[in-house]
Amino acid sequence: MSQENKPTDTVSALRQVVADSYALLGETHLCHWNVRGPGFFALHTAFEEQYTELFTAIDEIAERIRALGDFAPGGISRLAGMAGIEEIAEDAAAEDMVAHLATVNKKLVADLVKARDLASETGDNQTEDLMIARIQVHEKHIWMLKSYLAA
Repeated sequence: MSQENKPTDTVSALRQVVADSYALLGETHLCHWNVRGPGFFALHTAFEEQYTELFTAIDEIAERIRALGDFAPGGISRLAGMAGIEEIAEDAAAEDMVAHLATVNKKLVADLVKARDLASETGDNQTEDLMIARIQVHEKHIWMLKSYLAA
């Protein structure tokens, strides 16, 4: 274990992951409701798949925080303040929604990487594995969103 890194650092990083994940969930849900245009059906379905999967993942991460002996963050204003993610306009164009969600996913991946690395340094293999799995999911989302924009 690194002398500079303590298990509480990992928990703090996980709390940030929960906040960013909730922000992404909210933004994805907003896009799902309000997307319009020629890509409506594909995007409406893709956004629903993403926010549905993310809801379950957030629960797993929050439960990991509890298993590590701390409290999971909650409350919409608290989570929004922690995440600090700029919200997209309700009437944004479909392409802007896709680009925005790719950006938010990238921020989340950066926080997942930080949590993964902190967990690794403290020998917390369960948290490290969970973060690796989440990184893979969000990197795939980024690829899919960018591929939509490349069309």
